[in-house]
Amino acid sequence: MNKVKKKVYRNTTSFNMMAWGSFAFFVILMLVVLYTLKEPLMVKGYYLMGCVGLISSSFTVSKVVRDNQEDEENYNKLIGQQTFEQ
Repeated sequence: MNKVKKKVYRNTTSFNMMAWGSFAFFVILMLVVLYTLKEPLMVKGYYLMGCVGLISSSFTVSKVVRDNQEDEENYNKLIGQQTFEQ
């Protein structure tokens, strides 16, 4: 018998679209605000680097949290299998 495993996604397509859409919207909004800000270029650059830092660190933190959660689940699964084998 041919058993084909289907890949299961955690999030729906519409949820992915909403997440990336809101991310793009707020990045564009921040760029528009920086463009229209009545401050010298040095101040705008400072704010822009702060925004880039926040965006990149938020991606990094979410990846670390997800990886730690998956590691914890894998560890618990491994420990559970070892107790059944003994």
